[in-house]
Amino acid sequence: MTVRVGYQGTNGTFSEIAVMQYFQGTAYEPCNYRNFTDILNDLDCGALDYALLPVENTTTGVIARTVDLFRNYGIHAVGEITVPIKQNLIGLPGASKEEITEIYSHPEAISQCTRFFGEHPSIRAVAFQDTARSVEYIKECGDPTKAALGSDRAAEYYGMEILLADMQDSDTNMTRFLCVTEQNEANPDADKVSLYFSVRHEPGSLYHVLGVLADHNLNMLKLESRPIPGQVFEYCFYLDFTGNLSDANVREALSEIRSRCNECRVLGCYKAAPAGAQ
Repeated sequence: MTVRVGYQGTNGTFSEIAVMQYFQGTAYEPCNYRNFTDILNDLDCGALDYALLPVENTTTGVIARTVDLFRNYGIHAVGEITVPIKQNLIGLPGASKEEITEIYSHPEAISQCTRFFGEHPSIRAVAFQDTARSVEYIKECGDPTKAALGSDRAAEYYGMEILLADMQDSDTNMTRFLCVTEQNEANPDADKVSLYFSVRHEPGSLYHVLGVLADHNLNMLKLESRPIPGQVFEYCFYLDFTGNLSDANVREALSEIRSRCNECRVLGCYKAAPAGAQ
C-alpha cells in the first residue's frame, strides 16, 4: 500500500530530504505544499496519510510556525527524525563567490548563517519562500551576482553549482521533524511523549505540573512556552518527556497532570530519534 506524505516546499528542501530518509524502504507518494496550514488541513480531511513537519532546530530553536498550529488540529505524532542541515552557497554554473551581492533563502536558513553575513556586510540577505525555491529562482534569474542558500540536493536537482559548502554557523546544525498523522498509532517501542497543556493563572501552577514528572521518575526532555492567541500575556506549554502510554506509571502521571491543567492533550507517543543522529 502506498501512503501519501505531505511536506512543505519544493524538490530539494530539507523537508523533502526528511521524508526521503524517514520513509526509506516504504512505498510512498510525496506531496509538496506551499504552507503548513494546507498540509494539516489535508491531513485532517484524509487527503494525506502522514506529514513531516519541522519543529526544532539546534541553532535557532523552536520552529513556532509549525508548533503553534498543533493546538488547532487533532493530529498525533507517531515518529521523529533529525536531519543534518548543511547550508550551501549555490549559484549559476561558472559563477564566482567573490561576485555575489545578494543571497536568497528562507529566513530560517539565513538566521543559521549569521557569521557569514557578519563577515560579508556588503552581501544582502533576501528572505524567500524556501531554500529550494530560492535555488530555482536564482536559476531563473540567470544573474551571476545572485546566489541562494540550500541543500546539495537542491543544487543537483536544479543543475546549479555549490560555490561555498557548509556555511551554517554550527557544525551540529540539525532540524528535528515530527511525523504526524490523523490516526493514533500505538508503538510498543515508543519511549517519548509529547504534551500540550495550559495551566491555571495562579502561583506555582507550572511548578506543580512539572513536579508530577519528578514524582513519577519521568525525565523531562523539553519545555517550550508559546503565547495563547486572544489571551494577553498568557501562555501554553509544549512538553516532551520519556515514557510510553502503555506504562501504568505514565498514565497515572498524565492523570495527575490533567487534574492540574486548564487544558491538556497528548500530541503523540513515539520512538525518539537517536541523539545527535547524522
